[in-house]
Amino acid sequence: MDVELISPAEALRRQRAGGVLVDVRESHERAAGHAEGALGVARGELESDPDATLPDRDADVLLLCQGGARSLKAAQALLAAGYQHVASVEGGTTRWIAEGLPLARDPVQAEFYDRYSRHMRLPEVGEAGQRRLQAARVAMVGAGGLGSPAAYYLAAAGVGTIVLADDDVVDRSNLQRQVLHTDARIGMAKVESARIALTALNPQVVIEAFPERITADNVERLIGTADVVIDGADNFPVRYLLNDACVKLAKPLVYGAVHRFEGQTSVFDAGRRRGQAPCYRCLFPEPPPPEAAPNCAEAGVLGVLPGVIGLLQATEAIKLILELGEPLSGRLLHFDALSMRFRETRLSADPDCVVCAAGRAFPGYIDYQQFCAAH
Repeated sequence: MDVELISPAEALRRQRAGGVLVDVRESHERAAGHAEGALGVARGELESDPDATLPDRDADVLLLCQGGARSLKAAQALLAAGYQHVASVEGGTTRWIAEGLPLARDPVQAEFYDRYSRHMRLPEVGEAGQRRLQAARVAMVGAGGLGSPAAYYLAAAGVGTIVLADDDVVDRSNLQRQVLHTDARIGMAKVESARIALTALNPQVVIEAFPERITADNVERLIGTADVVIDGADNFPVRYLLNDACVKLAKPLVYGAVHRFEGQTSVFDAGRRRGQAPCYRCLFPEPPPPEAAPNCAEAGVLGVLPGVIGLLQATEAIKLILELGEPLSGRLLHFDALSMRFRETRLSADPDCVVCAAGRAFPGYIDYQQFCAAH
């Protein structure tokens, strides 16, 4: 049986007479505008289970797509499945719009599909993955060199909520590498400056800004509801504190550090994978002496270096949220900017780790300033 081909105007007339108009495009296509009153069901979904949308096989079914090709194929499939009255709209939505026929449009959904269209074209992400990013919470300690690129790309990617904790203010010396901030915001709290920049980039993202120094007293409040935690700190006491809290709360921690022309990053996921994945203490049971690891103010840092490491941290956070690919858990990635080389070091869980050893109860938070000073 041949498929009946009809004009958009005829489809509208028959819809108003009781016909069922079905737009078989994908949801992100329909969001930009669709025939008023049409049911939205992607072609694949319709063909796999037509009864869910069209229980009456004697109904007047009118199928519409963008230009007419997909609706024609869907109509052929419905006829083969036993539907008696199926028509395909010639010219599809393109012709429907050109003829000025009634349209419906959800501006909120249209913005979502438009903004993240390149993500949703990736089969590994799709709409389901983008919705997962939208529902995710990432806690970031530090809104400086590492936090700037990481937060910027997480906001661009559509991570729904970004929690920022940093008690510092913007200084002119920060601007060589901390790209969230501007000369006009010197003296402003970094988390507020970051909130302004990230909201301007993506107003859909919620930025929870805490101008606080992270301590054992507030760490669980700041990271407790996060799906992923990013370490953008620049000192050892905070790194050990974050590690211990993430082990206790079973949160994946995306680690990053920079020094002069070199950087490194990893994922510490010991809280969820006791005895299998290492934590930060498995790598550094004790902090190095201060002279072996001076901070950026003391040793300097190439301005673009935190950008490279921060982007790698953002990449790992997105992969963890989407459960895509192979995370850096159990691997330490080193980057040398001068030679433009990456190298990788394998990491193992320490069976005697004081925090993450399998079966070991959490020992409690310590005085991390004193712990680092003592070594």
